[in-house]
Amino acid sequence: MKDARHGYGGRVLRVDLARGTHRVEPLDPELARDYIGGRGFVAKILYDEVPVGCDPLGPENPLLVAAGPLSGTFLPCASKAHLGAKSPATGGYGDANVGGHLAMEMKHAGYDLFIIAGRADRPCYLVVDDDQVAVRDASHLWGKGSLATESALKRELGEDFQVATIGPAGENLVRFACITHDFGRQAGRAGIATVMGAKRLKAIAVRGSRGFPLADPGAVIRVGKEMYRQLFALPGFRDWTPYGTAGVTDWVNRVGAFPTRNFQTGFFEAHRDIGGKALRDRILVLDKGCFGCPIPCGKYSRVTIGSDEVYVEGPEYETVAMIGGDCCLGRIEEVAYVNAVMDDLGLDTISGGNVVAFALECFDRGIITRSDTEGRDLRFGDLESVLWLTRKIARREGIGDLLAQGVKEAAARLGGGSERFAIHVKGLEVSGYEPRYAAAMALAYMTCDVGAHHNRAWAITYDVAVGRDRVEGKAHRVIELQHLRPLFDMLGVCRFPWVEVEFEPSRYADIFAPVTGQRRSWEELLELSERVWNLTRMFWVRHVPGFGRSWDQAPPRWYEEPALSGPTQGKHLSRDTLERLLDDYYALRGWDARGLPTPEKLEQLGLGFTVPDLERARGAGT
Repeated sequence: MKDARHGYGGRVLRVDLARGTHRVEPLDPELARDYIGGRGFVAKILYDEVPVGCDPLGPENPLLVAAGPLSGTFLPCASKAHLGAKSPATGGYGDANVGGHLAMEMKHAGYDLFIIAGRADRPCYLVVDDDQVAVRDASHLWGKGSLATESALKRELGEDFQVATIGPAGENLVRFACITHDFGRQAGRAGIATVMGAKRLKAIAVRGSRGFPLADPGAVIRVGKEMYRQLFALPGFRDWTPYGTAGVTDWVNRVGAFPTRNFQTGFFEAHRDIGGKALRDRILVLDKGCFGCPIPCGKYSRVTIGSDEVYVEGPEYETVAMIGGDCCLGRIEEVAYVNAVMDDLGLDTISGGNVVAFALECFDRGIITRSDTEGRDLRFGDLESVLWLTRKIARREGIGDLLAQGVKEAAARLGGGSERFAIHVKGLEVSGYEPRYAAAMALAYMTCDVGAHHNRAWAITYDVAVGRDRVEGKAHRVIELQHLRPLFDMLGVCRFPWVEVEFEPSRYADIFAPVTGQRRSWEELLELSERVWNLTRMFWVRHVPGFGRSWDQAPPRWYEEPALSGPTQGKHLSRDTLERLLDDYYALRGWDARGLPTPEKLEQLGLGFTVPDLERARGAGT
């Protein structure tokens, strides 16, 4: 690759918040060639630049924002930006993905990557306006909600700025705080907003007015039009838009995988009152899409609870599952209201719902008592209990200060057997699929490289298709998905056209050469995704002493307790089955039985530079 111009803004912006300075560097052509963009850039820069022993909340932990080569190209759903840092939630590799218009604006300002280091001495926000870059005082914004901050900055700077913000939860260093953009899009997982809070960075605002070069503009237009036509013709196109992600609620409940009552079971009796049809019939204002999206999953809604009227983008399925089913709120209005509160406070609704449900079960069992809750009773299915806990967590008040650490740390401090029902992997709370009788989905959570997150390998449909307790072939399918799904994050496009509408994903390889000038087959692109998967694994090996198989373990509830109700009542996977799945997975990946990549595998993938870290870990007895 002779240069990194085609498909790229071509520049990297480095900001030092401690000094209030910045510099612009050319994008390294080898970085673009070997890691594509988005998630690939995040993984490589974090590996190279995060020092061993780095405190995730320390100034030396960089915050990264990266676009992909397809971001901002007017191709279908080319909206995605990737954000990353060493995770405050887990201590390992962390990233989060967001749609909206942020990546597009970055590219049109001429940037592919922001690397934000240091810690400001007072609240600040970053403004990028083409070549004009400034770190400005944000004291007047500190303490405001995420949505209020976005509105304030658009009034200050102009409506055409794209803004990403944190709320009070990020400011207060809640370990599962989220970044909000475009009034309802979230980079929610792994606590990346917590890193922003630690840096005293309230927001990032970007405006771009330039284009970026394409290798063959005529071919991009021609193939892009074909992609849109193919997408519009697919049977799932019209079925998807009315309900968005909330439309899967009935199916997930029907197969017994809907998290309910802190994952005690996978079936919620009130599911119809919180699913996609209830959303559309009772609270929807309009459909809302990201940049270049012809299949908008966003559902902009209006809800009145008491005398309080709120607007919210959502709820998405994950929020329906974790606030609705897991906390047992049985009305879409209640779920949407909590969604709006968490969004403005800047809390990830996945971890937020999980942590609240954990606290409710702790109260049920007498592990948390009225002496911890200011004399209040806490109950599943009670809106006021959920809201009280949510606000206490965001403000880090009382019991909320402990819960703000996430379920892993909270359970370790509370004791009383709560570790058995703290539903997390690697310290990251599990998202909205109950997998105690779904072997591939359980394995996907156990091996996900940020902790328990469904977006790397949504394998529950495969479990249902081939048999829930079947082991053979499950590890192979999870690995396939772990290469395919993150590849979209590297390219800078949304995966929903493929996963929800069944658009052929290899079409993105057809457009890759006209955009970038690099000719890569779909198989070659998947190999680059495998490289990144192994690199993020090596980040954990490098930064977490003793990392390996013991970190790829399921919550005990999944193999000790049968589901209480619904289609999977009385069912669960055995510990032996989960260990067999890990054996299969490690062997297929070319890793050893401890879950460490082998030197041969790393060299094969062009990751030989990580082998010294592997040898040090082995020498330390991992």
